Amino acid sequence: MATTELTSDIFERTVVDNGIVLVDFWASWCGPCVQFAPIFEAAAERHEDVVFGKVDTEAEQSLAAAAQITSIPTLMAFRDGILVFSQPGALPAPALEQVITAVKGLDMDDVRRQIEAQQNGETGTAQG
Repeated sequence: MATTELTSDIFERTVVDNGIVLVDFWASWCGPCVQFAPIFEAAAERHEDVVFGKVDTEAEQSLAAAAQITSIPTLMAFRDGILVFSQPGALPAPALEQVITAVKGLDMDDVRRQIEAQQNGETGTAQG
């Protein structure tokens, strides 16, 4: 499966409507982004059950700002619409495979419980 160019018009729908979505925030002038692109493309070919999206931070500046991208490339992974991984820097192929394996292996019920506990904890602290 090829990568998908994500724009602000389809970003949220893509993340919410698909089980696992990996997003590469990049720019054409960024050397590490250019080096990471074939690694990302190759992983997309191997993992047809994962959506691989690319966001051109130059063309989609508002989307990059909304995602709080401060360094590129930045890789984000979403599962069931929840951000479960975010890291700046170009990953070597083995590290990208580790991220994909880890995201596939997540217990999403546990992730949702952790998020809820964290939100409740923050709320309790704010009220206390």
